[in-house]
Amino acid sequence: MNNKFVPLIVILAILVSALYWVFGLPMVGNPEIPTTAEAIARGEYIYNAGGCAACHQIDDAEGPVGGYVIEVENPFPNTFYTPNITPDEETGIGGWTGKDFILAMKHGRSPSGGFYWPSFPYRTYQNMTDEDVLDLAAYMMVQPAIRSEVPEHELPAWQFDFLMAGWNILADFIEGDAPSISDDLQVQRGAYLARALGHCGECHTPRNELGMMMLAEEFSGSEIVSTEINPEGLSGWTRFDFVGFLQLGMTASFDFVGGEMADVIEHTSKLTEEDQEAYAAFFIRNGE
Repeated sequence: MNNKFVPLIVILAILVSALYWVFGLPMVGNPEIPTTAEAIARGEYIYNAGGCAACHQIDDAEGPVGGYVIEVENPFPNTFYTPNITPDEETGIGGWTGKDFILAMKHGRSPSGGFYWPSFPYRTYQNMTDEDVLDLAAYMMVQPAIRSEVPEHELPAWQFDFLMAGWNILADFIEGDAPSISDDLQVQRGAYLARALGHCGECHTPRNELGMMMLAEEFSGSEIVSTEINPEGLSGWTRFDFVGFLQLGMTASFDFVGGEMADVIEHTSKLTEEDQEAYAAFFIRNGE
């Protein structure tokens, strides 16, 4: 080989490797979706813990057929519509595999390899275990298939989904890490519920100009929801107060929440008391 071609080949190899790193699908294997009654029951619990119906099953719909409108102003004005997540073959998730579920939930990638927008909270769901994702899939795939077409997202003409490849890489570096917590098992369980399944930070954690969460300031309020739910913001609460809040939607000052938070309470009220107490142990840490 002529030596003058060696630098060109090296540059080409680096370019191909970089493109694969940016656009290639993560290696997640090809796990099967479980079909046991136990897995389906766990999946139903995860569905409720994640509040999936709040965004996908609205206006007394018969199932999670989507259509919920998410308006985003920053960094650019966008209107997103949640998708149909019933197992309909044409308009829903019919035919999805375990691999498809993990790629979507934890990596924001569609079965065709495209990129989802972060209006779908995959940046938070990436903290879920694969087992929980697959159990959720088990439950979703036994639900009635309902044909329901939702509108296309309303985005600026220049905004293409492949741009999310670079955004995700930047977010990995910029978002940082959430504050550390103790290794107490109850607190750890509460952290998993809040930081993964419940995706509380999506609304309660501030974001930078690019729409990336600032995890060092986790739960300190945001332009979307100004309420602080970090230890400082909940300094006047007891764990008993917080469990009651999850069950009834009543705050420590005896007010009742409304709007989207009322939808959240509809789901947290279905959690076991053990998990509600774990939530409280995570959020009410007495200045830890």
